[in-house]
Amino acid sequence: LNTMLHIIDVISSLSVFLFLYAAWTDFRTWKIPNSIVLALIVLYALRAVVVILGSQDVGAALFASSGIGGDVGAGLLMFMLGVMLWAFRLFGAGDAKLFLPIGLFIGWHGMLPFSFLLLVLGVVTLLVLRLPVPLPVAHLAFFMRVEEIRASRKVPYGVVMVFAALLTLALPIIRQQLR
Repeated sequence: LNTMLHIIDVISSLSVFLFLYAAWTDFRTWKIPNSIVLALIVLYALRAVVVILGSQDVGAALFASSGIGGDVGAGLLMFMLGVMLWAFRLFGAGDAKLFLPIGLFIGWHGMLPFSFLLLVLGVVTLLVLRLPVPLPVAHLAFFMRVEEIRASRKVPYGVVMVFAALLTLALPIIRQQLR
């Protein structure tokens, strides 16, 4: 059992790293490589196998809304939403694809908090993009990139999506710490 939990911790850590890498590449290039999306899906599949192998009740692990079935349902629903947003040119293809692993990892029960956090962080991002960059830091690469994003009017939504997903994943831990 300890080994299973350790494996899940390692997979979770790797997935956080990959999500952050996806956000960083989207920020830098407005692109989210397919390899990152595929790696996240593979990590989720490995996690699902570990959960099934370590489960007392395989049916519940597979079919409960809080189990693998709920995660896959959330991933597919969010992916379909992403494809629709992409079809209406509201989203890039990378953002649409990134919705699949985000849905897998946040699961069915994470969709509502994720949606709320995505809305709040999206509004904050749009407001921040309206603020001028303070002159003392305007020469730094990060803020120069923010200026390019502002000028292009192309928001790297993957960044906002990843932070909303990571906050959603952190909510149970935060709740536990507040008890």
